[in-house]
Amino acid sequence: MNNQLIRSVCPHDCPSTCALQVEQISRHEIGRVRGNPDNDYTAGVICSKVSNYRERIHHPERLTKPMRRIGAKGEGVFEVITWEEALDEVAGAFQTSALSCGPESVWPYDFAGTMGLIQRGSIHRLRHAFGYSLQEDTICVTTGVTGWNAGVGTCRGSDSRNIQHSDLIVVWGGNPVSTQVNLMTHISRARKKRGAKLVVVDAYQTPSADVADMHLMPKPGTDGALACAVMHVLFKEKFADWEYMEHYTDCPDRLERHLKTRTPEWAEKISGIPASDIASFARLYGSNPRSFLRCGYGFTRSRNGPANMHAVSCLPAITGAWQHKGGGALYSNRDLYDLDFSMSRALDLRSGKTRILDMSRIGAVLNGERESLKNGPPVKAMLVQNVNPADVAPDSNLVRKGLVRDDLFLCVHEQFMTETAKFADILLPATMFLEHDDLYTGSAHVYLQAARKVVEPPGQCRSNVDVINELGKRLGSEYPGFYMTAHELIEQTLLDSGLPDSDDVYEMGWVDCSKSFDEMNFLTGFAHQEGRFRFAPDWSEQGEEHEIMPSLPDHFEVHERATPEHPFRLVAAPARRYLNTSFTEMPSSRRHEGRPTIKIHENACKSLDISDGQLVCVGNSRGQVKLHASIFGGLQEDVVVVESIWPGSSFEGGVGINALIGADRAFPGGGAVFHDTAVWVRPEN
Repeated sequence: MNNQLIRSVCPHDCPSTCALQVEQISRHEIGRVRGNPDNDYTAGVICSKVSNYRERIHHPERLTKPMRRIGAKGEGVFEVITWEEALDEVAGAFQTSALSCGPESVWPYDFAGTMGLIQRGSIHRLRHAFGYSLQEDTICVTTGVTGWNAGVGTCRGSDSRNIQHSDLIVVWGGNPVSTQVNLMTHISRARKKRGAKLVVVDAYQTPSADVADMHLMPKPGTDGALACAVMHVLFKEKFADWEYMEHYTDCPDRLERHLKTRTPEWAEKISGIPASDIASFARLYGSNPRSFLRCGYGFTRSRNGPANMHAVSCLPAITGAWQHKGGGALYSNRDLYDLDFSMSRALDLRSGKTRILDMSRIGAVLNGERESLKNGPPVKAMLVQNVNPADVAPDSNLVRKGLVRDDLFLCVHEQFMTETAKFADILLPATMFLEHDDLYTGSAHVYLQAARKVVEPPGQCRSNVDVINELGKRLGSEYPGFYMTAHELIEQTLLDSGLPDSDDVYEMGWVDCSKSFDEMNFLTGFAHQEGRFRFAPDWSEQGEEHEIMPSLPDHFEVHERATPEHPFRLVAAPARRYLNTSFTEMPSSRRHEGRPTIKIHENACKSLDISDGQLVCVGNSRGQVKLHASIFGGLQEDVVVVESIWPGSSFEGGVGINALIGADRAFPGGGAVFHDTAVWVRPEN
């Protein structure tokens, strides 16, 4: 056959879900992968990770056969078995656990290793059909969504395509040069076309900060203080749009009074940013009505993350930037898409009485903490799909302690021998996105996309849908979703959602789900009952621990503080060539990243007698990690940065960076706190 360019969608990054063109060499081999130039958000540009996807999909170390563990848990020693044997053992273990301890003792555990809505979401059918424990998806966006919704009322915002009309773009808590290259494409166009300025707010000097016109570098967990000081200047120096606020916000007079003491000098003591820089940024923001605020994920992953997000989201409501094309703000468009997953997720079987376990507290759950178990039975059996909790979950030493339990049955459905896969009793080989059909949306753009299988999977790999269906049948369910292919589930979802069928979506390329400018920028009213942005949120709507929350934007000091015993604050930022632990097996990614390192300020290195490249030990009460020092000037002296997530086996001593991260729930409604950690650092003798 002649090589063809097949349309597809990247499943790895929820903001971008890039529109792709994939070179099909044969039904079993791909060639180049590139961005689809016809999609005006992807705009033909994709990251280097995915452009080299041939390395990943045709990797010689892919899992291709079902296996049963024959070594100790964690050793990764298996024997090959048949699919029939494997599925029978999994179904049998689930039935045994449910009979002995109740159905809630079975916990299907998953997350976003694929952003494909049908393949990823099919695991819900097991939960709802059999009464297994549900999962609270707290590991990624919970903190940001909570803070955004507190003010805006729904998780959507300005259309990113309007950045071309912006005079100022503020990227707060994100590093798009490394993690959202599409966004940088739109920013670059605005800079060339309009002379737009770029401001990056981030705790260290990232590649995005390197190309910015201004970089503000707050200490982790202090973004709320910075935002309040900016608002103070906006009010004091007459940049506030009172006409807009009187019409669209709840209590601007009360907010102005509250902020009178939140000066740049006050914020400097908290954030470490010079007061003059805070004032300069505030004036730049206030004097540019066409200012686009792109809120990232990083600054929200703290115990006070929701409060920080809410404070930052207040800025365009004060200046009225929402009124202007090229102005406004965006965190995520996840609520833009109104899709009906009733069949694919068996939502009509859902019970309001089944317990919901916090996925970020998997360590506490597996080690029997009663509160985390909601006072229910212990977890005795698990199916893990699309996630690698042994490396990715917080407090990973505790997670591994739970995974090694003799009385825990673990089935892992995976593409590679991850750290979690090594603990499996049954290990199943999984397809990759080019080997199955799926449906996608993107949180940074406005498109619904359908993708078809491009190549056949290697060996005996099976998709999530196929595995879930076979287990559902073996467990005795007659629910129709277990008897439908991925394509049929996609068709049913589109039909139930009142959308074109998958053939039409595929032929069109994508469906634009955007609303009018007035709706996207809330000029028809914000999504609270009263139609106003809330400077004073009703935090009780966002979580149970609401009474502790500040009534107005403020510095909410509940984060893990530096102490004489733990003098550094750790930022566990994403690496450029990895996405969590995906892509860590690719030779090109590993060559680029080198080895795990910790960025330390040169003055801190001098005081600790640490030289560049030296092996150091980093730790706290949760554990210790060994890695090499990298002297780096682009951070505050009491901040250290580890770009990861490297597999634990890549570190000296075999323990990864998330061993140091706490699993506390953020206030008020939960969420993981990956950038809220105090540590000590010392030379490794």
